[in-house]
Amino acid sequence: MRVVADENIPAVEALLADQVTVRRLPGRDIRRGHLVDADALLVRSVTRVDAALLQGTSVKFVGTATAGTDHIDQAWLDTAGIRFVNAPGANANSVVEYVLCAIAEVDDYLERLLAGARVGIVGYGHVGKALAARFDALGIQHLAYDPWLDAGEIASLAPLDDVLRCEVICLHAELTRRQPWPSYHLLDQQRLAQLQQTQLLINASRGAVVDNAALLCRLRAPGAPQVLLDVWEGEPYIRADLLQQVRLGTAHIAGYSLDGKVLATRMLCEALATQNPALAVQDIDPLSPLPLLEIEAGSGPADALRHLLAASYAIGDDDKLLREAILDIDSSAAGDNFDSLRKHYARRRELAGRTVALTAQTKSFSTLVAALGCIAVTRGTEDA
Repeated sequence: MRVVADENIPAVEALLADQVTVRRLPGRDIRRGHLVDADALLVRSVTRVDAALLQGTSVKFVGTATAGTDHIDQAWLDTAGIRFVNAPGANANSVVEYVLCAIAEVDDYLERLLAGARVGIVGYGHVGKALAARFDALGIQHLAYDPWLDAGEIASLAPLDDVLRCEVICLHAELTRRQPWPSYHLLDQQRLAQLQQTQLLINASRGAVVDNAALLCRLRAPGAPQVLLDVWEGEPYIRADLLQQVRLGTAHIAGYSLDGKVLATRMLCEALATQNPALAVQDIDPLSPLPLLEIEAGSGPADALRHLLAASYAIGDDDKLLREAILDIDSSAAGDNFDSLRKHYARRRELAGRTVALTAQTKSFSTLVAALGCIAVTRGTEDA
C-alpha cells in the first residue's frame, strides 16, 4: 500500500511498520501528480482536498489529522467513493492546556477566575467540552455558546451576548458559513466593540471566526481588551500590524502537542486498517516517559497551578519566535517563516498524565493535580 502523508504528521511509519510505503511531503506542496499511484492521503489543515487534487488519482482513503474539516470537500469525496475520516478530539487536551497556559501568562486572570470570575466558551465541540470539564474540575465558573446544540440538554449554554460579557472569552468554534448560524466573522466590528479592557479574548479555533481587520481597529482604539491569537486570517500570510497589537501571538500551534499528534495519527491509521484488513496498527507507544514534577512548598493554588502549567509549556517562547519570524523582516518571507515555525515546532508534551510528587507540605494540592489530569504520588512512594 502506498501512502502520501504530510511531513508533519508523526509516527505513521512506526504505527504501520513495514506494511506500507510512506511518501512524505510538505502539506502545502501536495499536488495531484504526487497521488496518481497513491492508495491513501493523510493531511493537515494546510492541504485543500477536493476534485482538483484527487480526480484521476488512485486514492481511496483520505484522513486529516485535525478535528476541523473546512479544508476538505466532503461532498465530492462522497460522490467519488473516497472514504474520509478526521481526528475529532485528538488534540483537544493540547488546546485545553494551551488555553490554561495563556490565562496563567496574562496579568492576574488566573487569580480572578479562581476567585469567581467566569470564562465564556464559544463553540462546544470536542475542545469546548474538554475545556469546560477542566474548568469544572478546577472550580472555575463558565458559560458556553453553541447555537447548533440543544440548550435544554446542556446547563451551561447561554446566549452569545452573555458569553461575550465573561472576563475571559475562549473561541473554539468550527469555521462555517452555514446558515442560520455561520461562525465566519462571528466576532465582527459590532461585537468586538462590546469588549472591554478588563477582558481577555483567546482565539484558538480558526482565524476567520474573528474579523481580523475589525480586531485591529478595536485594538487601536481606547479601552481595548487583551487579545491572544493562535489563529489568523490569511495564514500563512498573517498581518504584522495585528501581531504588533495583540498581547500574545502564536503560529497556529495550540493543538500541536506531540501527544495529540500521535493520537491523531493512531486514529487515522486505525481507520485505514478497517478499510484494509491486511493492515495491523502496531501496539506501541512512540512517546518517551517524562520526569516527575514537584510543587514548591508554601505555594498558593494559583501559583501551584501556574508552576505546573509552565513546567509543561512556556507560551511566551512561542510568542517571541513568531514576532522574530514576522516583524521587521521582508514581508515576502513572512509566509514561509510562519510555516517554518509549524514545521519545526518543538516537541511539546502535555501535562495530563504526568506524575506530580507531593510532600507533607504540598499534599493539599492533590485535588488540583487531579484536575489537571496528572497523577499525584506522595514523595517516596512513586516507585512503589
